[in-house]
Amino acid sequence: MARILILGGGGMIGQKLAFHLAETGWNGQPAELTLHDLGFPPDGAPAAQRITGSLAEDGAAARLVATRPDVIFHLAAIVSGEAEQDFDKGWQVNMFATWALLTALRAEHEASGGQYRPRVVFSSSIAVFGAPFPDRIGDEFLTAPLTSYGAQKACCELMVSDVSRKGVIDGISIRLPTICVRPGRPNKAASGFFSGIIREPLNRQDAVLPVPDTVRHWHASPRSAVGFLTRAGSMDISALGARRSLNMPGLSCTVAEQIEALRDVAGAAAVARIRPVPDEAIMSIVAGWPQDFETRRAAELGFVAENDFGEIIRTYIADDMPSG
Repeated sequence: MARILILGGGGMIGQKLAFHLAETGWNGQPAELTLHDLGFPPDGAPAAQRITGSLAEDGAAARLVATRPDVIFHLAAIVSGEAEQDFDKGWQVNMFATWALLTALRAEHEASGGQYRPRVVFSSSIAVFGAPFPDRIGDEFLTAPLTSYGAQKACCELMVSDVSRKGVIDGISIRLPTICVRPGRPNKAASGFFSGIIREPLNRQDAVLPVPDTVRHWHASPRSAVGFLTRAGSMDISALGARRSLNMPGLSCTVAEQIEALRDVAGAAAVARIRPVPDEAIMSIVAGWPQDFETRRAAELGFVAENDFGEIIRTYIADDMPSG
């Protein structure tokens, strides 16, 4: 039985991944899931263990890896807007906690005489890139983040690569697009409005648009995110060589194109619920984000995502929209 640890297992993507693994197993065998997070939904995914706490707490990482899980999905983080507003918390949770995890894994590796070497999938972000951008960011474009969140994710990518080079883990970092449409309540991510302007109108609620509709961004659905993670966790990682960070595929579109896709799917009444309310702070953050990618390397390795934003909306309706 494959032992799988999901850090951030109570969050939206962590829960979707856990439900998927509980149903499908792992590489043809049952999966024994351990979920770790600050809390869990009452109707959450089944798991052998649900452990409540913060990865940033002293000793938390060592306790979690003492059972030597075969695969670790590291999804735990505070989101972009919060990391920008609370500098110390962002670095403590997003970077130093990852270093504690890797240090704990190194201790287990050495205690096993070098036999223990788990697959570690680190959930990174396109925030590792900073302007100025080419029209489409290719696999060779450098990481030069312009936000604290992006800097924290970039540091973690380097740590995962270096600890992998030392043979301690078999690590890979996947740079997720903005995941849209996110179900549930809004979070503190600066990108949250990309989901809000679709989710709220579909649920007959008003939505606020804090940026011009000319803003272009890179998206994928939660369903695609689960596919990215499972592919990264199970693929032959030798194809990556020393470059263990991958840009994930997605869809580039403007906010105006999002809104038109909403009109096509749900009609003019849904679109009428979107209200422009400019927010200079969010506009400033979004201005430093990438807009489009050429993800040839990921495509060659079997990663796939949606082809149009209407498909992303229909995925939300099928998977997550509340009934009634």
